[in-house]
Amino acid sequence: MKTVSLARQLLRRGLTLLSVVLVLALGGVGIGGCIFSAPTWKGPRSDHFDGERFINLEPRERQSVLKWQLNKKQGPWADWHEELPGPPPPQRVGPGDLRVTLINHATVLLQLDGLNILTDPIYSERCSPVSFAGPKRVRPPGIRFEDLPPIDVVVLSHNHYDHMDVATLRRLQEKFPDVRLFAGLGNRAFLEGKGLRHVTEVDWWQEFPLSPEVTLVSARTQHFSNRGLFDRDGTLWTGYVFRGPHGTTYFAGDTGWGRQFAEARERFGPMRLAVLPIGAYKPEWFMSPVHVSPREALQASVDLGARYSVPMHFGTFMLADDAETEPVEELKRALAERGPQAPEWWVLGFGEGRNVPPVERASTP
Repeated sequence: MKTVSLARQLLRRGLTLLSVVLVLALGGVGIGGCIFSAPTWKGPRSDHFDGERFINLEPRERQSVLKWQLNKKQGPWADWHEELPGPPPPQRVGPGDLRVTLINHATVLLQLDGLNILTDPIYSERCSPVSFAGPKRVRPPGIRFEDLPPIDVVVLSHNHYDHMDVATLRRLQEKFPDVRLFAGLGNRAFLEGKGLRHVTEVDWWQEFPLSPEVTLVSARTQHFSNRGLFDRDGTLWTGYVFRGPHGTTYFAGDTGWGRQFAEARERFGPMRLAVLPIGAYKPEWFMSPVHVSPREALQASVDLGARYSVPMHFGTFMLADDAETEPVEELKRALAERGPQAPEWWVLGFGEGRNVPPVERASTP
């Protein structure tokens, strides 16, 4: 009877029936968990794998998802923005050059040293295990799929539906048959089971050559993984660093606050560009273990030594209690409070691309 009562409370608060099933499943009731769960990693123990599950190196206690859902204070979002797409990006940039284009959510096109890299691509209408329910986008992708330049590499930060969208990955593979996919340990079995090829699994701080000049590095983050109830933390979550003639670029994926930003700078030096999440951060008592706030993202850019930073993970899917425009507004307030000492951030429009100036180096006497 408690389960029925809880379901009724959730429905009264405006959740769809599918949302109720998912909340109950992920909350431990067990309904539907096995339907969506993905294969998990089988490998040796490490400082972040206990033999069954991956763990954060700076663990923070997670609060009850049911408590959040029963006490939601959702900020306002528009139902839909009818927006024109941005112009097609250039086909490629040359050695030493760097260009960033915000497409939507965590989908960013990084063009560097002759390579085209797409992060956490999602072109689907919803980020959900089903096509008829779940979080629905409020604006179209900023760059039309048909206007994408040749994609050489796709990086996936973790297996949540808003970051690992199988339908989009299949479209990319169909259009670009040689595209290479990178994802954290344990994700290859799931991706290959969906018909995807050229999948490389990465562990934190492993390096992989993308070209003779460019290296990809898997960078530690603070998050979690699952696609259902029974695969919780069974695959690895990660960010990425790209090193080459252009310098060093950092993509965080989803992450809570931690020392990983300073650690990345210690390993690789200051970043020419950092792409950092700012949305889905409220309520902070619930979200902060896995999602940085805009103010924490600003501090992350400082810790990374980033010359330029670009925010992402906002304004596309309503995933938390922050209002649609709240993450950008909070970031702008935090930057204003720092005054002349504030690091340089570019809040790009959806579909907007920008060439990143080279980092000025001190001249030798």
